[in-house]
Amino acid sequence: MSQQSAGYQRSAGGMVGALILLTLLILAYLGLQALTGNHHADPVHTVAYGQDVPDARKAADFPLLAPPRLPTGWRATTVSFSGPPDAHWHLGVLTSADRYVGIEQGHDPVGSMVSADVEGSPWASYTDSGGDLALVRRVRGTTTLVVGHDVPRSELVSYTASLR
Repeated sequence: MSQQSAGYQRSAGGMVGALILLTLLILAYLGLQALTGNHHADPVHTVAYGQDVPDARKAADFPLLAPPRLPTGWRATTVSFSGPPDAHWHLGVLTSADRYVGIEQGHDPVGSMVSADVEGSPWASYTDSGGDLALVRRVRGTTTLVVGHDVPRSELVSYTASLR
């Protein structure tokens, strides 16, 4: 007496059919993810730097500079301040073309650099072969550094001129 299994007959054709069905289900899932998934989410978060500026200005032992508002399409991504005796101010922003511009201020000395003019004020400037451009000045013991990566010089000068 032979025993028959309760269920379906196992065959190579049945296995191929199951494999095709599983492949179609996986492809349907991947297609749905491609249509509805957000694969280009921006990992950089925007910060509201304006709320930090008044307190930092009060605590700083130098004239802290920050733009009253950013150019259209620009967004602040990092802001930090450490108080005296080693006071330091940092504001990092991205341009509308997602290029970085940063402001650094503190008491560190500035090395000798080539001079640039920003609305009648002398700023030292330097560039490198990687597309970085920096404008630096030292006034009454305070160093201000504005740096951009692949930002047109005119945009960086305009942004620097907006600092108050």
